[in-house]
Amino acid sequence: MNTLETLSTLAAAEDYDPNSMPVEKARAFIRQTLSPVCGVERVALKCALHRVLAEPIVSPINVPSFDNSAMDGYALLFADLHPNASTSLTRVGASFAGHPFEGKLNAGECARIMTGATIPEGADTVVMQERTTEENGTVRIEAGAVSASGQNCRRAGEDIKKGDTVFRAGVRITAPMIGMLASLGITEVSVYRKLRVAFFSNGDELTPIGAPLQFGKIYDSNRYALDALLTENNFIAIDLGTAPDDVQKLEEKLFVAAKNADVVMTIGGVSVGDADYIKTALKARGEILFWRIAMKPGRPLAFGVIDNAVFFGLPGNPVSAVVTFTQFVRDALLILQGQTLVPPLTFHATLTRGTKKAKGRTEFQRGFCETRDGKTVVTPDAEQGSGILSSMARANCFIVLPQDCGALPEGATVEILPI
Repeated sequence: MNTLETLSTLAAAEDYDPNSMPVEKARAFIRQTLSPVCGVERVALKCALHRVLAEPIVSPINVPSFDNSAMDGYALLFADLHPNASTSLTRVGASFAGHPFEGKLNAGECARIMTGATIPEGADTVVMQERTTEENGTVRIEAGAVSASGQNCRRAGEDIKKGDTVFRAGVRITAPMIGMLASLGITEVSVYRKLRVAFFSNGDELTPIGAPLQFGKIYDSNRYALDALLTENNFIAIDLGTAPDDVQKLEEKLFVAAKNADVVMTIGGVSVGDADYIKTALKARGEILFWRIAMKPGRPLAFGVIDNAVFFGLPGNPVSAVVTFTQFVRDALLILQGQTLVPPLTFHATLTRGTKKAKGRTEFQRGFCETRDGKTVVTPDAEQGSGILSSMARANCFIVLPQDCGALPEGATVEILPI
């Protein structure tokens, strides 16, 4: 079933209400319609950071690949040690990292060994150097220096065994993963191609930054915030500039966007005002299921398809645009990119002052979270209007207030979502 057919099926459900959809239901609705991009490419390991694995990584070797010492000391046979008294052994050589001991240890012998060096043949235990003394080639081991055979030894395959699945497909590659893959000798990985996202702002009131600002106009800040959000998440951002409040020109812009991208996003023009033209323009190019999500800020959000591209119409208020992107669009793009989603990391904090809220909608209030006297507290920003972008820049978290929650007093415990 393609995206358009899936949308139609979901829209036919008895409980589907495009005018009042709870946040979690809206998220689930979007996710049910999406299928990852199919394109896969091979990239060099150094170019793989933040890309999404398209195939599982299977280890070609054991890690570590040989038995080695976990510390500096002496390699020996545990059976040679006296259980209740000190033991004297003859030192017959040394094993250094990259320069292993050549030969085999016999009964009554030991070898000096350094951290990471190969355990000599015939040895099964390492005694740390602090529990030993050496004089004229004789090493005295303190009584009770080790308690069991194999102590202080790292065995071949102890971390990863040859043939183990190290990372599964759908994982976004991080810097530590790069190091892990390098330790396996892997030079290239298969990743999903980058998602192409075309976007533009809509509205006659918009003025390019750098140009004189006329009375009644505003600078087009949303487009720059969206470009940064897309770039930050490693998507290919295709900035198509702005479009006027003209249905024909919007149709043309949407056609160009859908032709060149996997996803099309517009900013503004998706509410219920007389000058909101996006919905009208979309009718000629695809299908849209428009809902008002029961949330604040960011109630108006459009979702559908344009030709073969997925469509999102974000609200024009600056804070609403950022919130709807972070709460809905980003996860959808990650799914399309082939990434396996993991639940967001949330915390609980104590309100330093009360909050205002009406029941019946989920709110994402901007706040500043910090630790005071060992306690996690959060202060709601004094300005929660959806047009006050400065509050978004000041905040380091969202205070997530559920749909059935009302106003809360100072000292109440709330859930916070780091920005």
